[in-house]
Amino acid sequence: MIISVASGKGGTGKTTVATNLALSIDNVQFIDCDVEEPNAHIFLKPKIEERVEVSIPIPKVDEGKCNYCGKCAEICAFNAIAVLKEKVLVFPELCHGCGGCSLLCPENAIAETGNKIGIAEIGKADNILFVDGKLDIGEPMSPPIIREVKKYINTDKTVIIDVPPGTSCPVIEAVKGSDFCILVTEPTPFGLYDLKLAVELIKKLEIPFGVVINQSDIGDKKVEQYCLNLNIPILMKIPFDKDIAFEYSRGIPIVIKREREKQKFRDIYNQIKRLLK
Repeated sequence: MIISVASGKGGTGKTTVATNLALSIDNVQFIDCDVEEPNAHIFLKPKIEERVEVSIPIPKVDEGKCNYCGKCAEICAFNAIAVLKEKVLVFPELCHGCGGCSLLCPENAIAETGNKIGIAEIGKADNILFVDGKLDIGEPMSPPIIREVKKYINTDKTVIIDVPPGTSCPVIEAVKGSDFCILVTEPTPFGLYDLKLAVELIKKLEIPFGVVINQSDIGDKKVEQYCLNLNIPILMKIPFDKDIAFEYSRGIPIVIKREREKQKFRDIYNQIKRLLK
């Protein structure tokens, strides 16, 4: 079973829920797809055993063969290649590596060269298999690294995916293929607004989902009411707790010192299994 943990905005406690859930159940693989700012390693403390370079193919034009017909520029939806009178300009930061330009070049003047955009890391955190990705500074596109990281998914395990925040392309890339999605939110106007966006996205992807409300005893009850109105299951409420915050700031997950909290995360897992049945 693949469980993704997402949120409509950053800072809601998505990684907190994902890591504590992974630590509370057996036979787990943890995939950190928040490749722009991965931080699950702070809490799981994995031993990295392998690092794999991730690159995307970038066009390289042989202007000795090129007749400047412009077909490559016409096919490129992202304006990553431009054809002037006697010059072809390539903009690697815009290229999505689709290969369309080289495929359609009538003169076979376009080859592809790899452009490194980041790395994937593979290791173990005690009994948890661990994979994360890191996007190089200055690189604009994270989906290729997310795809690379997800190649390591082991379907013999319960897979927990820490999804990037928001509702954009990286989120879709990370969530798709999941059996269930946990949406983490907070009981504030911002939390509710972004939760609504996330709910619409997950519905479009036709993935079953439920909600965890973090810092549940602050703010108002509008998030709860929204979930009740739409029959969205509330899987868990995490209170605003100074001790939890203090331990979090030191990289200590909630369930390490609190057996009762570990049982609550096990209950989430059992709820998900019942909902999928």
